[in-house]
Amino acid sequence: MATLRLIIILTLSFTATVISVTGHNITEILNEFPAYTSFNKYLTQTKLNDEINRRETITVLVFNDTVVSEYLSGLDISVVKNALSVHVLLDYFDLPKLQTIGGGSVMTTTLFQTTGEAENGAGFVNITDLVAGKVGFGSSGSGSKLNALFSRSVKQIPYNISVIEITSPIIAPGVLNRSQPLDVNISSLLEKSGCKTFAKLISDTGVLQIYETTEPRGLTVFAPSDAAFNAPSLPDFKNLSNNDLISLLLYHALPVYVPKGSLLTVKNPIGTLATNQVQKFDLTVRTNGDSVTLDSGVDNSRVESTLLDKVPLSIFKIDHVLIPAGFFPHSPKSAPVKSPESSPPAPVVPVTAPVSTPVQAPVPVPVHGPVAASPAPVARNSPVKSPPVSSPTTSSPLAGPAPADSPDADTGNNDNNNSSGGVKASVMFLALVTVAVSGMISSVFG
Repeated sequence: MATLRLIIILTLSFTATVISVTGHNITEILNEFPAYTSFNKYLTQTKLNDEINRRETITVLVFNDTVVSEYLSGLDISVVKNALSVHVLLDYFDLPKLQTIGGGSVMTTTLFQTTGEAENGAGFVNITDLVAGKVGFGSSGSGSKLNALFSRSVKQIPYNISVIEITSPIIAPGVLNRSQPLDVNISSLLEKSGCKTFAKLISDTGVLQIYETTEPRGLTVFAPSDAAFNAPSLPDFKNLSNNDLISLLLYHALPVYVPKGSLLTVKNPIGTLATNQVQKFDLTVRTNGDSVTLDSGVDNSRVESTLLDKVPLSIFKIDHVLIPAGFFPHSPKSAPVKSPESSPPAPVVPVTAPVSTPVQAPVPVPVHGPVAASPAPVARNSPVKSPPVSSPTTSSPLAGPAPADSPDADTGNNDNNNSSGGVKASVMFLALVTVAVSGMISSVFG
């Protein structure tokens, strides 16, 4: 009897622990603190909130809105993203852990290091125990100073996420000097990356111009490789009208900036540029670890690589042409599209609009890691100028944030994400478990 009682108690305790630490949402955490409103908006606009939410062990170093204004005002949003990435540590640090440094220092990896843009130690942060119990933070880059001091603990969910306020930003060498405006030749980038057929099609049809017009507000392109256009199962494009071909190419783009980390957090179907007032053309995202697959309803296409990720533009290379459900009613399967070197596609009439009916750009879905040593958290399932700027006026069937140029709109999916203290339903579920187990104990020992 004693053994059975112990097993039941341990089971109940384990259940409570699992429920209480199964997730975090940095947007909701910072929403509780008005002093970090601007910092929170920047995390959302740059999609760093999605990267933070999908990682299981992380520390976010925040600073108040006055410091944000002095540090980030007027910077290109891509520079803002890199600067804030330095303040996201890929390890868990709370005050007790900081106090164990004991007169020494530790070096930890930041999210900026994972971008491939960090140079000369700029992707690492030194944490040093200073005199009089103070803790300093500084870049590991050459010549950097410990210019930021620990101010206070803001929020902790051991050992998943810790939010700490620091007195000033960490200045990583070179990060604030990368303020050149985004100037990308999309067609040239695609050709160099093995997507020549797709590049020629969007140029010949005028879709490239639509991409370039959409880009400043946020754009994500899924470019099929040349091999994808030679797949035997690909329907014959000769059966498509000019407008249908344009719609098909628009189906390969989203009217919002969505980096890889945000794709890994997508819960709902994503609206594409092909969506208009008559019909929705959505994509569903499937994930497996860090692998992303796009489901059109007809076939799946895997994201092979990231060709470009710089706010407000993401370009991915995929291994299949995306065919929306019902687009080829009779599913004709004949000769594949030839690559431009061997047989150029038949000329089509350029247009300035994607379809005969006006295109209504949908708003993005809410798109909500190397982990350094730390007590192991409970795993979760997986996963321009700075503001202010104008918000988009178009509506969309997709609930959630607006394109990347509107920091106020993109606040995350509260219905599908965990609250700041973990899963919202945890208390009710735990109560039900407690009642059930209590009844079982009473029946056994009563």
